[in-house]
Amino acid sequence: MTANSAHPSAENPSDRPVWQARLSDEAATRAFGAALAPALRPGDVVLLCGDLGAGKTALARAVIQSLEEAAGADGESAAISDVPSPSFTLVQTYEAGGLTIWHADLYRLGDTSEVAELGLDPAPPDAVLLVEWSERAGALWPAEAVTLRLDYAQGEGREVRIIGDVKADLTRRLLHSLSP
Repeated sequence: MTANSAHPSAENPSDRPVWQARLSDEAATRAFGAALAPALRPGDVVLLCGDLGAGKTALARAVIQSLEEAAGADGESAAISDVPSPSFTLVQTYEAGGLTIWHADLYRLGDTSEVAELGLDPAPPDAVLLVEWSERAGALWPAEAVTLRLDYAQGEGREVRIIGDVKADLTRRLLHSLSP
């Protein structure tokens, strides 16, 4: 994983990447998710964007399984979940050491009003929320939400960008978790 820093624009600080990297393969995606996982806290909203097959579910799986592994390392009996795509169930929940994680996939939503029916509007304040296809909900998400944008890289692998307000607590925690 190679990283480059970028600075948000003065016009709209939340629309520019504040960090980007190339993920060469699924192992690199797992390592990236494992690096982000310890920074997450209840109330955090992480929006996963990218084309079909770009790695959104693989990244969510890496984050969730890393949190479960950490809970097991703390002496709790934590089973490691398979973490399938929630494309058909729309929302899956997981527990990791007292932390609840909601993993949602909005790909099949027909209207933004359906987000409230899933219990995602407002986002659950006592859980981490990972949302695939979050753009289908429009501008619903809190300003503190962070977007992880995954795109196909030229050749092999994926490009990942963290997009968020550099002054927001979640963005700062995620950037800190990726610091060498």
